[in-house]
Formats: sequence, structure tokens, C-alpha cells
Amino acid sequence: MDFEAYAHRAVELVNAPMEDFEDLRVLFGRRSWWSEEATDRDVATLRRARKRLREVFELGIKGKDADAVEELNGLLATHPVQPRISGHDARDWHMHVTGRGASSSAEFVAGAVWGLAVWLCEYGSSRFGVCADERCQHVYLDTSSNCCRRFCSERCATRSHVAAHRARKRAEARAEAEPVTA
Repeated sequence: MDFEAYAHRAVELVNAPMEDFEDLRVLFGRRSWWSEEATDRDVATLRRARKRLREVFELGIKGKDADAVEELNGLLATHPVQPRISGHDARDWHMHVTGRGASSSAEFVAGAVWGLAVWLCEYGSSRFGVCADERCQHVYLDTSSNCCRRFCSERCATRSHVAAHRARKRAEARAEAEPVTA
């Protein structure tokens, strides 16, 4: 099983807008069985899980590992993992994380919570991140070799660095324009 992919599912959920059913379809992908079987109740379930998963990230970046673990354990209890083997023919066996008949949101959230829990156990919450660009606030998992990532994407890093550069240039120009008083 690719636990990292499940952990990144938690990131995708936290960063998803989840305002309406269309946001759910975007999160799930239009061709997945999750989208086909999803209902409005799944949107509400995903919203609640999204809020709690964000709390896990926030606790992690504050170094409150015990609290992050407590929240993750609560999420694991609410969205239990019930692994089962599934397949569509004899060569397509793969694992699902919930029992047969689980809702789209139950399957998605159980995998996200499980993945994030395994990530925390493997790497610690110091690898949880919230984008340093104040306009963004997306979460991410720091996969850098030296645990130094500060932004959720190159786009946010570039935007933030350009804004800081422009602010410095404006400050320099104002300083040069001010009359020198002696």
C-alpha cells in the first residue's frame, strides 16, 4: 500500500474548497466511482473531516504532537479503517480501506486519516506544514531532505518572494526620496 498517497489525500481534502457538490466531484475526480455514488451527505461528512484534519496540521506545526495524535486517534475512531481486498477480475486485486457498502466520503476520509496517521508515526508532525504565503494557507507534507519547506507550491513561493522583493524596492525608493535632515 502507498501510505504516502493516502497521506496526500488528507492534504487534498484540507485544501479543497468543499462549498458544494461540484467541489466534491473535483476532489474525487469526475471518473471515479466515488463521484458516481456520492450524495449531498458526503459533502457534509467531508466538511467535518476537513476541519478536523486542518486542526491536526495546525497542532503539528505548533509542535503539539500529543494533541495531534489525540485528534488523529479520534478521527480513526470516527472513520475506522476496515481493510479488504477488492478486484474487478482475477488480476486486478487491490486494497480498499473500508468495508463493502461504505459511502464515498467514508472511503475517502478513512484513507486520508489512515495515511496521515502513518505519516505522523513515520516522520513526525514536524513534516506537517501550512503555507507561509499569508494569502494561501494551504497545508502540505514536507518531503524535502532537510525539512525546510515553507510553501505549499513553487507558485506560492515565487509569489511571496516577488512580493517581498517589490516591498523592499518600494522601501528603498521611499528612503532615497526622503530629504536628509541634519
